[in-house]
Formats: sequence, structure tokens, C-alpha cells
Amino acid sequence: MDVTLSRRRFLKISSAALGWSVAGGTLGKISPRASAANATNGGIETIPTYCDMCFWKCGAIAYKRNGKLWKIEGNPEDPLSRGRLCPRGTGGIGAHYDPDRLRAPLMRKGERGNEQWVQVTWDEALNFIADKMQQIKAEYGPEAVALFSHGIGGTFFKHTIKAYGSPNIAAPSFAQCRGPRDTGFNLTFGEGVSTPERTDIRHARCLTLIGSHLGENMHNTQVQEFSEAIQNGASIIVVDPRYSIAASKAKYYLPIKPGTDMALLLAWMNVIVNEELYDKAYVKKYGFGFEAFRAEIAPYTPEWAYPETTIEPDLIRATAREMAKHKPASLIHPGRHVTWYGDDAQRSRAIALLNALLGSWGRKGGFYSPVSMDVPSYPYPPYPPSEKGKVDNPHEKYPYAHGHGALTTGIRDATITGEPYPVKGWFVYATNLINALPNEKETIEAIQHLDLLVVIDVIPSEIAGWADVILPESVYLERYDELNVEWFRDPFIALRQPVVESPHNQKPNWWIAKKLAEKLGLSEYYPWNHIEEYLDYRLKHAGYSLAEIKKKGIITGAKQPIYFDEGVPDEFYTPSGKIEFYSLQLKEKGFDPVPKYTPPDPPPPGFYRLLYGRAPVHSFGRTQTNPLLADMMDENSVWIHVDIARRYGLKTGDTIRLKNQDGVLSNKVKVLATERIRTDCVYLVHGFGHKNKMLKRAYMKGASDAELITRYKIDPLMGGTGMNVNFVTFEMEA
Repeated sequence: MDVTLSRRRFLKISSAALGWSVAGGTLGKISPRASAANATNGGIETIPTYCDMCFWKCGAIAYKRNGKLWKIEGNPEDPLSRGRLCPRGTGGIGAHYDPDRLRAPLMRKGERGNEQWVQVTWDEALNFIADKMQQIKAEYGPEAVALFSHGIGGTFFKHTIKAYGSPNIAAPSFAQCRGPRDTGFNLTFGEGVSTPERTDIRHARCLTLIGSHLGENMHNTQVQEFSEAIQNGASIIVVDPRYSIAASKAKYYLPIKPGTDMALLLAWMNVIVNEELYDKAYVKKYGFGFEAFRAEIAPYTPEWAYPETTIEPDLIRATAREMAKHKPASLIHPGRHVTWYGDDAQRSRAIALLNALLGSWGRKGGFYSPVSMDVPSYPYPPYPPSEKGKVDNPHEKYPYAHGHGALTTGIRDATITGEPYPVKGWFVYATNLINALPNEKETIEAIQHLDLLVVIDVIPSEIAGWADVILPESVYLERYDELNVEWFRDPFIALRQPVVESPHNQKPNWWIAKKLAEKLGLSEYYPWNHIEEYLDYRLKHAGYSLAEIKKKGIITGAKQPIYFDEGVPDEFYTPSGKIEFYSLQLKEKGFDPVPKYTPPDPPPPGFYRLLYGRAPVHSFGRTQTNPLLADMMDENSVWIHVDIARRYGLKTGDTIRLKNQDGVLSNKVKVLATERIRTDCVYLVHGFGHKNKMLKRAYMKGASDAELITRYKIDPLMGGTGMNVNFVTFEMEA
């Protein structure tokens, strides 16, 4: 039975990196067994699920051999994975076998942060937490408890916290990652770019990447589409201070000076407008304030941009013409982790405006309009209203932060200051706040003001070392989760279901959240006994059943129009109802109606800008103890240009420490002397340098970029934390 659909407002990467390519070692055809759930053949059983090694949630087929977890591959019926997983996904079974996993509930013994623990039962842990929460509620109100959550696994914790009465739920994915991008595109088109991004990379004839490291930042579908675009002959333009994997595929590589991306974007728009290369019919039909926009960008010529960016004017013109040549199938990728310099929402707005000039929004090869299956929500009782409101953004200091949960750093600030009201309890689910938020000293200071800190995770992260209670979660291969009803080009419903049992005393997130709610007297918010009842209710009211989806792990809907010329309504949910080249709403709030350029702060003498990014075999700092993935990369290196390395007498393999502008010193880290980075910056892969002693394999391996990020600039539009504003120098090992 079909259901109603609702609409919402590498080719090979390189021979050296083939082992890190999109298929993660499974480039061949999927075994026929993979399409049949729960089949057995010679002691082999297959069970469909979806991955949790990152937020992309790719459909997968897990294999058990003689009852034990054996391997995992992509589900060929899933539109996200298309039968292939990335290296992290194929290494997912290592999460089950990780020797450093949390095994049982732990309660703090002694002072916070001393990492001394007593193992307790689940009843003891949850009773302690519930009693503390009731005390906090009685003295400060329910709003004094906040939840920090990352990923779909946090769904039921959010439900419990809302039922308890708190609206303070935040995720680093907004203020420390993609929030500026969503804000910039909303201000321009009236919609964000969604997750997964609504980028039509596979059909792009020209793809421009600005600090977006496809092939290293391993978002599976996008990397597969990137390889298709290359195979189809698309022009690739890469802007990056570092010669990335993506840069190796580029027709044009622009090694830009860090912090000057806005200058380049303005110069590109200047060329496209002055040379009449923009999509005139599109702009005329859909644009608002174009003439005022034209006047604002008039001074930003390539000659003006050259001393700022160090990109030659002829190269700026050539790349602008290349983009325009392929319009509207010319896509300037919006990126994802875009919290760089504090003007990030305006920089993302400039990217949106450049796409608008090329007519790519709503067009094939640009940005499609995503669709989703219509699956009714579960009929819970209404949540109690909050008397105090959210704590993170008093008086709407950041006017475009609303509608996105809460600001993580805003909750941290309120915890420290008690303003606008005290925050006394934190729940932290699947996010390592010590490394996710800038300036770990501020995070630790906030923790010292808490009456309760609960961490729910599968491994003992740095934030767990500061907890009062640590609750061990089952890994994704051992549990059910919320249905994945994604907004995407192809509508689908995906199921995560248990493949194997948890090896110790770990519990699934839904069980923990439900039991805690019951101990808080909130049983009416969990009228179902087991998550299978909850899932079956939702599916049956969509015309399906849990028994049906368990067989293949996925239900797909009929193809729907996704472009304007296929019948998608050409609507823009902005105040003008059009694409806002000139934003009156920004002007009325005292902001620039068209983005402007501000030069970045220069480094202190002898210092280099610290840049950071991802590796295709690791997910942030979550996977360094995974035995399969750690074998592929167990520590990071600091990229230093060969000329700078030579000046300091350094060579590849030497060991140094990095010291930032505030005197913070990193762990020991190996040098990678390379010509693939500019001389004014250095680069680290994020997620290494762990300091929790329970992470035996990853302890002190490599350097942590996070501990060196002591300074940040707040985006005035939406409160994001620009973190590429730190500088480091080198401390030699004796």
C-alpha cells in the first residue's frame, strides 16, 4: 500500500586514497543475500538496519556468521547508501567489539573530573538521577535541566526532557556546525538546505567547493555523486588553503588565504553581474532587490580581491565564467561545518546569492526540492508549557537562532552566570562537549556549577570523565531507534533494528529514557511497553507494519517531482515571497542587507592559523578506539608547508607540540611536511589527542585541535561560534 507524500518548505578518489573511497572496500556487487532479510545460508544470517557511524544514516545489511556479528555492507535498496558504505560504515562492526566500551552504569567517586568510579545497577543509577532532577525542579524549576544531544538516538531523551518540562535542548550541529549555512540560505530563499543536503551533485555540470572536503568529509551519498559528476565530465572548482582530495580532481584549484572567502565570493558575483553572465530570466522572475544588490557589490572587483585572497584577478574571472557557462547546473556547494570566522551566516548568504545568480535553486544540477514519506507521529499527551522559556538566547540577542533548538554555548553561559536563570542539570547524549564546544575551560567552569551531570554514550569520552553518572548505551547494531523518515530526492522510511545483543550491561537509549521518565512520574508519556509497539503504531497509521519493514529494512515511495520544471511550486518563504538579493529584514535589524567583507585578524609573529577537518575513516572523536578504524589511522599529524618545516629544521615524522596564542600546549604530534598547504596555516584532523584514561587505545595519541581552540567569534545573526580564529606555533621536542 502506498501512502501520501508530503513536501517540505569518487570516480576513484585517487589510487593512494582508494582504501578510503566511497565503498570502503566493497566496490564490487552486493551479495544476493544482502537483499533478503533474516535469510540463513550455511550459518550466515542477514539483517537490514541503518548505520549510526555518522549522522547520514545509510541503509545497511548486517551479516552474522554462526550467530556472531561478521560484517556489514550497504543496502542496495536504500537511496542514501545505494548499496555502498563508507569506510566508517563498513568498520561499524568494530563498535560492537570495541574493548574500551562502557559496560555498566558508573557513578562518580570523589571530586568531579578525577575519573574514579563505582559500578552500580541501572536501578541505582536511575533512582539517583531521578531524585536529583526532582530536587532541581523543586528549587529552580524544570527549565534548570538541559539536554545536549547529537543524532537520531537522542529522540527519546528529548521526549523525556520535554515531558519533564524543560525546553532547553541543544545540539552542537547548529551553533558549532551547520547553523550559519541554514540561516544564510533561509534569509535568501526562505528555506535551508536540509540534511542530507538537497544538492543535486550528480547532475551538476560545474561544482564549486569552498572549504568542503568531499572525499575526506565522508558523507556517503555526496561522495558517490561527486564521483558520478567527475565521470560525467563536470568542471570542478576547489577553493581551499589545503590541497585536499577534492582539489586533486579540480579543473581549477584556488589556494585562498584563510579567512578571505567572502572577498572571493563578492568578486565572483561582481564579475557575473558586470559581464551580464547571470541567469537574467530567473533573476527577473524570482529576484527581489537586485538593482540595490548590484550597487552594493560594484566595488568588489577581482583586482580589489587579489591582495586580500592572493588569488590572481585572471583566475577569479576565469572561474566565475566557468560557473556561469554551465548555469543553471552550476552548484556552489553550501558546505556543512561552516563555523569559521564569525561572519559565517553572511558568508553562507553570499554562497546562496551566488547560486541565485546562476539560477540553480530548484533546478537540475543545482538544488532540488526534497520529499518525504508521511508517517504520523505517536499521539503523546501535550508537553507542559514552560513558564520561563528557553535560557540560551535572552531577548533574542541572536535574532536568527530561533527555530533550531537551543544554542549550546548559550546554555553554557547561563550555567556559568545564572542568567537569565540558573541551569543546574545537564544530560549529554552522544556528543563530547569538551571537544565539541570551543574553549574547554569555559565548559569545565560550567560543569562546576551543576548539581547533576549525566552522560549517555557508548565509549568513555572526555565529557564522561566529568560526569556524576555515566550510562552505557547499546551500539546501533544492538538496538532499535526512531524511524528514519528522511527528506531526500527519493522518499523512504528506514528501520534500525537489533542485529546482535549487547555484550555486557548496556541498554538502548529508548529503554533508558523510558525508565527514567517512569521514575520521574511521567509514565503517561510512555504508554507503550516496548519500542516495537511504538514503531508498529506509527507504521500502521502510515499503511505499513513493523513486520513488513523488518524484512528489507526500508520502504520506498513513488518518485515525485523535485525541480521547478517538473511541477514543484516555485515558492520562496521570504518576506517578499522572492529570492532576496537585498534583505530588508536584515537592514531593519541593523545588519548588512548584502554581505560585506571584513579582513581576518592577522596572526601574532611566528604563529600560523590553525585549520582542522575530517578523515574518511573516523567520525569526529567517536571512533579512535574502534579496532578496525584505529588500525587504518590511530593518530593524526600536523600538516606544515615544507618551507616552514625547513625553517624550523623539521621533517616528516618528527615530533613536536603545538602552542596556541594563549599558551595552551598540545600533546606530542608528528609532522607532515608537505607542499599541499599554504605557508600561513597548519592543519590537523579533528578527534585525536584523547585524555580520558579509560580510552586505552586512543589515550594521548596525536594532538587535539579542540583544546587549542580557546578563542572564538560569535556570529551576530545566529550565535554560531567561529573557531578558525586560533593560531599556533611549534614547540620542539628535546
